[in-house]
Amino acid sequence: MKYRSTRGQTDELPFMDAILTGQAPDGGLFLPSELPDFSDKLDSWRDLSYTELAFEIMSVFANDIPQDDLKEIIEKAYSTFRDDEITPLAPAGKNLILELFHGPTLAFKDVALQFLGRLFDYILEQRDLKLNILAATSGDTGSAAIYGLKDSERVHVFVMHPHNRTSKIQAMQMCTVNQKNIHNIAVEGSFDDCQGMMKDIFNQLDFKKQYDLGAVNSVNWGRLLAQTVYYFYAYFRATENNQQKLSFSVPTGNFGDIFAGYLAAKMGLPIKKLYLATNENDVLCRAFDTGIYKKGTVHHSVSPSMDIQLASNFERYLFYSCGQDATKLRSLMEEFKAKGELHYDISCELIEAKRCDTETTLATIKNYSEENDYVLDPHTATGVHVADLLAPDEQIVCLATAHSGKFPESIKLACGEVIGNHPILDALSEDDMKYQVADAHTETIKSIIVKTLEEA
Repeated sequence: MKYRSTRGQTDELPFMDAILTGQAPDGGLFLPSELPDFSDKLDSWRDLSYTELAFEIMSVFANDIPQDDLKEIIEKAYSTFRDDEITPLAPAGKNLILELFHGPTLAFKDVALQFLGRLFDYILEQRDLKLNILAATSGDTGSAAIYGLKDSERVHVFVMHPHNRTSKIQAMQMCTVNQKNIHNIAVEGSFDDCQGMMKDIFNQLDFKKQYDLGAVNSVNWGRLLAQTVYYFYAYFRATENNQQKLSFSVPTGNFGDIFAGYLAAKMGLPIKKLYLATNENDVLCRAFDTGIYKKGTVHHSVSPSMDIQLASNFERYLFYSCGQDATKLRSLMEEFKAKGELHYDISCELIEAKRCDTETTLATIKNYSEENDYVLDPHTATGVHVADLLAPDEQIVCLATAHSGKFPESIKLACGEVIGNHPILDALSEDDMKYQVADAHTETIKSIIVKTLEEA
């Protein structure tokens, strides 16, 4: 299996090279040169465990890793989860909640980043290399990346987060891991500023090469590969046979999680609908409704991990919407860079998008707590609301992207008191936080990287 850039101006790479490279040198994102059709595999996969299923799917994409080694990587990655099913389903009202928060940091990104951390360790050891990870986070990616890589002897991790714009617990999860290879940078700006600087630095190819930079954000193909697995696993647990179709509702900020579902459907999983839920930062909702993708002003909400106006994985979806025409894709991305917007009909039957504002998010949390005895985190609540709105008579699998205990302020606003705490979070202390504050300029971040590595 080889990997090509969405922009078509980078040589195709094998799996391990694509993982280490992260973002393609031409500024595009890596995708498989072709997607497999798993339709004839569904019957034999239905009763597999999570790790067995992960191996069956991943081995097709990672065929430059010996099978026994890949199995060991997968087993190590998911041994850190607190539920044997890894991503169990829980009933709540008419819906099923796909609980993606049983990993070390209680967020869905652990599913991908525990795998990616073990994968980096393996590749770097095989090649006797070191790597410096640069990540941007709106909240959960940072802590998940840190916990996935904190014990790696060959990796330094630099995580940019918007200063005072994550939840307090998200900040504490990131900034209380005081290990010598972990470096937290609190940026005086938005997540879009952090992500923009990360992409700017990756596009400076000489700097990237000199300092051995890599990515764990969802620009890295390994993230998306790991996320496709739980769509298949949930489908098998929620249905009785492979003739049934199933719909999913996905809280969406950076378009990675829902794009993994889109890929699963393209690979033969019988998905009826993917409901895309945004908060007030509804750039994706507007793009699907109007065909205009235009950055707006970031609005602060009770679902801060979705406070995003530039979705990094949108380019991958746009590539398929363009009929996999890299020339057309490049033209659209150049238009967006020049004008701050692009016009293109991205609608498809599979995806339907709706926004959920703060008032509705809080009401949904309150209602599900009172009526179903289930405490939703504010991001998950957006997806649940959209599922109930667009499919009121249908059982929908709603992706639960984080444990509610990560957002006590939002839960208190919704329910009048803090409920649904978690002992891992209760043990965190602001006194243990360590980070440096930086302005939102690319050169500032570069200087921090250089100085830190020189002193390491």
